[in-house]
Amino acid sequence: MKLNVGLLNDSFPPTIDGVANAVLNYATIISENYGSAVVATPKYPHVTDNYPFEVYRYHSVPIIGPIKYRAGNPFSPVTISELRAKKMDLIHVHSPFASSLLAKQLVRGKKNRAPVIFTYHTKYDIDIDKYVITPQLRKAVKRFVVYNIRQANEVWVVSEGAGESLLKLGYKGDYKVMPNGTDFKRGKASADEINEITRIYNVKSDEKVFLFVGRMMWYKNIQIILDSLEILKQSGIKFRAFFVGDGGDRAAMEQYAITKGLKDYTVFTGAIYDRDKVKAFFSLADLFLFPSTYDTSGLVVKEAAACSCPSLLVRGSCASEGVVDNETGLLAEENALDCANKIIAAIREPDCLSKIGENACKYVYTSWKDAVAAGYKRYEEVIHCWPYPLPNLYKK
Repeated sequence: MKLNVGLLNDSFPPTIDGVANAVLNYATIISENYGSAVVATPKYPHVTDNYPFEVYRYHSVPIIGPIKYRAGNPFSPVTISELRAKKMDLIHVHSPFASSLLAKQLVRGKKNRAPVIFTYHTKYDIDIDKYVITPQLRKAVKRFVVYNIRQANEVWVVSEGAGESLLKLGYKGDYKVMPNGTDFKRGKASADEINEITRIYNVKSDEKVFLFVGRMMWYKNIQIILDSLEILKQSGIKFRAFFVGDGGDRAAMEQYAITKGLKDYTVFTGAIYDRDKVKAFFSLADLFLFPSTYDTSGLVVKEAAACSCPSLLVRGSCASEGVVDNETGLLAEENALDCANKIIAAIREPDCLSKIGENACKYVYTSWKDAVAAGYKRYEEVIHCWPYPLPNLYKK
């Protein structure tokens, strides 16, 4: 069944985050393999879109903060009219803010309205508790988010942990777990690409290579990584640790690394937009360090698995779902000492990390092609039932 799918999100390249990456891959794979896709997202100045699908950018204003997001206007009559004219068969929303409000305007009052699916990607309960000052305002913001989510005809979450977060937010409906994937194909980067990184950063043959890829914000538990690396240094382990990404806390992290005596052991590369180069870092690394308990899915864990790079994760975190300790990854408690001890034990066992990496490639890896195929199949089921009540295929 060929469908014209509307994908609505508050972020999209040039802004790089996990949700923008998800929307980009959904749009690309839908347009290449199934039907057509239209991405509706806030307008950025001086951006030229060159994709195999349509990107509709609507009026927006900048948001003050360390990351350059923009807030779109979901109530513009011109935007609503022009998007309605695109005759979307189904609308898939990825943000509970402007994009959800826009979706509501697109279907409001329409006799033959398209069904709306919402995917919950982010632990908004944590964000709201952290950044909204007063209890009364926190309560109001949570009600606003939950109200917007409940406007959808079907709700997806990217992991079991994301579903738990959604319930903590106050949502009382049903949801379906629909995991994300990675655009990396199985297999390491070419030897030339790996050797280029080794040459540029003068990585020694007797050094273990550790890697973090993601937003440089403390809430990713990067302090735990740096404190663990200090313990490894004190244990006499030779290593280089690469931190690939950018964010508001990057400068503070670099300074913290210096205070820990890690200046010569760590490299903060900044943001890297070339996916081949990112894959080369994963392919070079002996271990991917990702102790985040904030992330709902951990796409980077699947990226690491694609390159046979094992991951160190916090036991019980969303990123650790489906990972078996010492078989397809390393699981540790959420503290530097336990993480460091786990790493040291794995390093001292011959071929331990390489074996775990091979298993991760077999059992943890999920491609975006497979993830979108599952999503599109569900689109077809929704369309087949519409406008009647959808079958209860959810997991609470």
